[in-house]
Amino acid sequence: MRWLKCLFGRDEAADDDTAVTMAKATAAVERGDHPAALALWGPLAQAGIGRAQNNIGACFAEGLGVERDPTLALRWLTLAAESGDPVGQRNLAALHFKGEGVAQSDAEAIRLYRLAAEQGDAPAQDMLSWMLLEGGNAADRAEALRWAEAAAEAGIATSMTRLGMMHHDALGVERDAGAAAQWWQRGMVAGDPDSEAMLGAATLLGQGVPADAERALALLLAAEGKGSQLAAPFLKAARAAVAPSGPPP
Repeated sequence: MRWLKCLFGRDEAADDDTAVTMAKATAAVERGDHPAALALWGPLAQAGIGRAQNNIGACFAEGLGVERDPTLALRWLTLAAESGDPVGQRNLAALHFKGEGVAQSDAEAIRLYRLAAEQGDAPAQDMLSWMLLEGGNAADRAEALRWAEAAAEAGIATSMTRLGMMHHDALGVERDAGAAAQWWQRGMVAGDPDSEAMLGAATLLGQGVPADAERALALLLAAEGKGSQLAAPFLKAARAAVAPSGPPP
């Protein structure tokens, strides 16, 4: 249910009555009863509760308990974002990034992700870091690094992987193979197979960690099995490194 928590979230600042209703709605979501959750969120959203507005918008965006409707998703998420709800800002940013119900705009997506990131929303920090880095502007690397560090400290595995890449490739920071390997270790433990793949590559090459072909192959195979496409370029070399050398002459 992790993605549902990420999409909806809880309103920690709500008053007692609102908090009780939101908790009931969360319980409905967790048992898969989105129509019941929508019925609970509706009056709160009409009363201007930003998190309830976000949650209704998220349901229209994903077709949960209602027919998928990008236009209504945009309407509710805009209300949530304008109310200052960080999850609403992040979900509205996603619509602009994907061009769903609105013209595609990286600039508007970045603006909204930054608003959410500044309020401590870790998934927004992660996405903002990625967009800034992918934009290719060297001047954005320091900010990309800062948001990746914030998201990583909040437990976002993809930001841990990105920090490993940034330290390995000297993007906004001095090249440090040891720091890269440490971030990939953390990312692997947090569940990102791309971190596992890159730690396998580093272990194969002895970059930031002692070279160990057998461990490298095990890491790369595990990462590939979990869906990482970063493992494949290193697998041939890793298999060759652990292959028997043949009988002595």
